[in-house]
Amino acid sequence: MALGVVALVILLVAFGVVYPRIISRSEAPANTNTAATAPPETTPVTTTTASASTATTPLPKPVRRAADTTSLRLINTIGGDISPKSVVSSGTGYITAQNMMYNHTVTVYDAKSMRLIKTIRDSVTLAKFGYKGHPGSSQGAPVEAAFSPDATYAYVTNYSMYGAGFGPEGSDTCTPESGYDRSFTYRIKTGSWKIDQVYEVGSVPKVVQATADGKYVLVSNWCSWDLSVISTAKGRVVRTIPIGAYPRGIAISPKSNAAYVAVMGGSSLVRVDLTSWKIRSISIGQGPRAIVFDPSYRYIYATLNAEGMVAKLDLRTGNVDQVSTGQAPRSLTVSSDGKAIYVVNYESASISKVRTRDMKVLQTIDACEHPIGIAYDAPTARVWAACYGGALLVFNDK
Repeated sequence: MALGVVALVILLVAFGVVYPRIISRSEAPANTNTAATAPPETTPVTTTTASASTATTPLPKPVRRAADTTSLRLINTIGGDISPKSVVSSGTGYITAQNMMYNHTVTVYDAKSMRLIKTIRDSVTLAKFGYKGHPGSSQGAPVEAAFSPDATYAYVTNYSMYGAGFGPEGSDTCTPESGYDRSFTYRIKTGSWKIDQVYEVGSVPKVVQATADGKYVLVSNWCSWDLSVISTAKGRVVRTIPIGAYPRGIAISPKSNAAYVAVMGGSSLVRVDLTSWKIRSISIGQGPRAIVFDPSYRYIYATLNAEGMVAKLDLRTGNVDQVSTGQAPRSLTVSSDGKAIYVVNYESASISKVRTRDMKVLQTIDACEHPIGIAYDAPTARVWAACYGGALLVFNDK
C-alpha cells in the first residue's frame, strides 16, 4: 500500500503536477479574522490577501468636526485647594492653574485624565539664584503662565513677592511712580515640576509669553507700564520697553519678529518689533485685556473689557469687527482649527463660544461666579475654564 502511494507521487511529479507545499507555523500568515470594532469616525480596516502574506491598511486618525459645528458640554468640575486666576495648556498633555496669593501655588493636571499631578509651592530662596537683599524664603503669587515652544518649561508670573526686603503688595490701580517693588517670573521644569530659574521683571507682572524660536520670554508689567524682555540664553532681562497704561495681553508672531501687547488703560495694541525694538500703536477698541492670534496669524482676537465686546482685528486691512458676549469679558482662547473662540464673561458668570468667520455668538452657557481664565487643549479638544472662587470647569467640544 505504502509503495503504491509513493509510486503515485513520483508519477504526478513526473507529469508536472504541482503538489501542495506544507506550510510551517513560522511561515503561516497571521490570523486576520479577529473581531474588532472600528472607533467612531474612522474608516473600516481593509485587508488584502496575497499568496502567503496579509497587508493591513493603518487605521486613520479620527476625523474631528470643525469647531464651529460643535457645542460645549461640561464633563468635569475640579475643586480642591485652588483659586485659579488663569489656566493654560502645554499642548503636550499638561494643564496648569495659577492660584495667586490666595493659595501660593501652581497646580498641574493631566489633560486627558484631568487628575492632579502636582502642587507646586511658590516659595523660593532668591539668594540661591544670585539675588541679594531677600534673605530666607520668599513667596510669590502666581497669576499667569506660558509654556516654552517645546513645552520643556513653564514660565509663571507673580503678581507680588512676599518676604524679607519686599514692600507692600501690588495694586490694580497704580502708575510707575507708585513705587511698588519689582517682582519675579519663575521657570518651572516640566516633569520634575521644580522651579529651576527666576527672573526679576517689572512691577506687578501679568501676562507672559515665549517666542516661537525660544530666544525670548516677554512679560507685561501692569504697574511699571512696560514690557520685560528676558533672554533665555543669558537668563535675565535684556530690554525693558515702555508700553503705556496697564499693559496686559501678549501675542507673538510665528516668525518671532513681532509681539503685540494689549494696553488695557487705552484703546490700542502696541506692536513691538523684536529686531529693531521699535513700537507702534494699532487701534482696536476700549480696554483690550486678553489677545490671541488665530492659527493663520492674519487675525488677532481681543477682549475689550471696558466695552463688554470681543474684537477681531485684520492685520492686513486694519479692519475691526466686534461682538458682545457678556459683561466684562476677560480671557479668551481659540480652537486649533481657528473656527471658534471661547470667552469668559466675568460679571455675567458665563462662557461664550463665537464663530470666527462672522463673529457670531454660537453658544453662551452658565459657568460659575467670576470665570476669569480659559484655555483650549488641542489634543483632547477640551476647554478648561478657571473660576476665581475655587474651581476648574472642563468642557468637551468635539
